[in-house]
Amino acid sequence: MLRRTLLVIAIATTLVACSKGAKTDKDSASAGSKASASEEVTLQITAEDLITVQSNSLASGPVITGSVQPERRADLRAEISSVVLQVLKENGDVVKRGDLLVRLDDTSIRDSLTSAEEAVRAAAQSFDQAERQFQRLKTLRASGMASTQQLEDAEIRRNNSQSDLVAAKARSAQARQTLQRTEVRAPFDGIISERKVSAGDTAQIGKELVKVIDPNSMRLQGLVSADRVKDVRTGMPVSFRVNGYGEQDFIGKVRRVDPAANATTRQVEVLVDFVDSNQPRVSGLYAEGRIEAGSTQNLMIKSSALVRDGDKAYAWRVKDGLLKKISIVLGERDPRRGDFVVSAGLMDGDRVVRNPVSTLKDGQKVSLVASAGAAKAAVVSASASKPVVTSATTSAAGK
Repeated sequence: MLRRTLLVIAIATTLVACSKGAKTDKDSASAGSKASASEEVTLQITAEDLITVQSNSLASGPVITGSVQPERRADLRAEISSVVLQVLKENGDVVKRGDLLVRLDDTSIRDSLTSAEEAVRAAAQSFDQAERQFQRLKTLRASGMASTQQLEDAEIRRNNSQSDLVAAKARSAQARQTLQRTEVRAPFDGIISERKVSAGDTAQIGKELVKVIDPNSMRLQGLVSADRVKDVRTGMPVSFRVNGYGEQDFIGKVRRVDPAANATTRQVEVLVDFVDSNQPRVSGLYAEGRIEAGSTQNLMIKSSALVRDGDKAYAWRVKDGLLKKISIVLGERDPRRGDFVVSAGLMDGDRVVRNPVSTLKDGQKVSLVASAGAAKAAVVSASASKPVVTSATTSAAGK
């Protein structure tokens, strides 16, 4: 009886093992079929995912780097020591010439002006009296009724009174001018670029209050390497890009080349004017470009299409429905657009992936499909071309 029981258990164990083995083989076959299916997946891309490598002009000439600065700017400072009562403008506010920007405390200055004006009136009265006395003695002297000494003393008093009047007027004018300095006004049309004080601050003489710039007077203050400054001349065109304005190109013209190099960097400052109204409205932005001493045609590729691996560079080319990783040799970089010269590896007209990712595989099949926007437009166009079935048509069909 025990032997029969053991025999049954052994047979059952063998059957379970066989069923597990069969299931494992089935799962392995299924996984293998899935892997082979995944290897045969075709990469679908749109026309927007590709860029065409083609020849473009590459400007040759010295590289220029610097910042955009306004030609018309004013650092308004306190001309008297006083307390700030009111700041009427904030950063970015547009101002007109003569607009009041900052008001300082003028209490003591107004008292000084009142005292100076009273001194002017008193000096004027003294001068009038002295002048009348001098004229009277002059008449008496002509008739012999006054001595020469009396006439000379009267003339001296008249002259002293006149000097006192002139001095009093000068003090009054100075007090009035000081009073005007308690109101800081815009020197020209522009915007407030920086506010330095707030109400309640104590403004000492020379303290910065506000900065005003004219956004329509921007220019590039750049630096050029000393070994290339011999190639720079007044009037040369300059093409550059400004940080914060993306791929927008700005065109300028060399106005001036400084005759002295910077003592620290040994670079030479070059002043560049914008040739049109297309200019940034923000000062202090970094700019980089090239002074176009000449230009050549070269095969160019965008930096976004490059894949770097140490000192080597690659691009993913799409040709004949296949994706191919191509090793390329890069040349000079265009500082305006950031594009690179392709010295070897690609040809004019080749299409490469615009923004390659790490999941791309060499030799993978590629299928070009319509973009989401184009597909939506096609569906809308197709639905618009279909005939509209009216209620009358439906009724006639029913009859």
